Amino acid sequence: MTDMNDTLKPDWLTEPADLNALSPYLWPATARRDPSGVLTVGGLRVTDLAAEFGTPMYLFDEDDFRARCAEFRTAFHDFDVYYAGKAFLCKAVARICAEAGLGLDVCTLGELKTAIAAGFPGERMVLHGNNKSAEELTTALRHGVARIVVDSFDELALLKELAADTGVRPTVLVRVNVGVRADTHANIATAHDDQKFGFSLRTGDAAAAVAYAHDADGIELAGLHMHLGSQIFGMDSFEVGVARMMKVRADFIRSCGAELPEVSVGGGFAIAYRDHHQPLAPAGIADALRRFGEESCRELGVSAPRLAIEPGRAVVGRSACTVYRVGTVKNVEGLRTFVSVDGGMSDNIRPALYDGIYSAVLAGRLTTAEPRLSRVVGVHCDAGDVVVRDDYLASDIHSGDLLAVPCTGAYCRSLSNNFNHTPRPPVVAVGGGTASVWVRRETYDDLLGLDLG
Repeated sequence: MTDMNDTLKPDWLTEPADLNALSPYLWPATARRDPSGVLTVGGLRVTDLAAEFGTPMYLFDEDDFRARCAEFRTAFHDFDVYYAGKAFLCKAVARICAEAGLGLDVCTLGELKTAIAAGFPGERMVLHGNNKSAEELTTALRHGVARIVVDSFDELALLKELAADTGVRPTVLVRVNVGVRADTHANIATAHDDQKFGFSLRTGDAAAAVAYAHDADGIELAGLHMHLGSQIFGMDSFEVGVARMMKVRADFIRSCGAELPEVSVGGGFAIAYRDHHQPLAPAGIADALRRFGEESCRELGVSAPRLAIEPGRAVVGRSACTVYRVGTVKNVEGLRTFVSVDGGMSDNIRPALYDGIYSAVLAGRLTTAEPRLSRVVGVHCDAGDVVVRDDYLASDIHSGDLLAVPCTGAYCRSLSNNFNHTPRPPVVAVGGGTASVWVRRETYDDLLGLDLG
């Protein structure tokens, strides 16, 4: 007789040999289990951290993040490397990026103000956005932001006005929509024609925007920019995108007799969220992008530009996990066990928004129980409130247990929300044997303080 559970789980999910094991591909580098089975990060026990700081909690491994910054800086030694703050940004992260020799990519006024508050130098920043306000652009100009990635003709006209008003000459990259649909979720594919970003290559707008920026008084044109999307595993779409970008650049050089010294190929490099994921290492990505650029330029008969990248998830994704406390456990015979935790789609909306997949482990103890097909769900009044859609958890899991979900460093805190009037969790960083709060927990007073009714 076939177990009904076999029809309910995805093909890639297999029953684990050891429920206590920590996958080497998913956890921060310092994650361990102590002799009693308690998860430790940075040498500190999560049971102690949960008692001190509460749950849910984003637990951030500072040493892991510093090491990944260094890995990207080394692998892309001949590129400009801008950490994509949209993945996760706070003042401490901005300072670490500066110390590691990385630049910083911001895409809202809030991210820009956070970077400024952290003392991040403008000459190592790039500003994105498809609908930048005059305040945002003026702030960037006055802070000396190195590159503004222009996204529309309206923005180019506004920049001309603001340059005249401020006396600051902006240096821009023109974002080209290269017409490539990356192999990723539709909501995070950003370089096909039918979406909001960039100047279309197909319609001729890209070439027109490059010419406009070159001719405009008060604007310095430095190069081109593309961004294909997010959580991209292969390099095929990058190869096509780079070739199309280099063709735009070569056409401009021949028609205007001017150089375009820079090309940014964006970011979007994938990480593993489960063991079956196989992302490329930074060194392999760097080698491929160098080759794509050099080969395209050689075929086009032009010199190669300096390349830039904007990794976010690939740097910070594995540096944090989220620690929850189990509330209720509901075993539905013939289906699965539903494990409810004290967080949910307010602290990680990716499963609902992008079909993001995660795993979970018991964090406060060892188990010898049999594995059971489970779904980790949150506290919110929504059927889509799922933290881990499919995993095997111990059949003896119970109320009060701690559960930890790895790979929540990217697009969890930054996409967090107050659904059902839920305060957002803190970011607690561990490093050097100590813990510190980088971002404090929101309180109900914080939420009520905004309500002026």
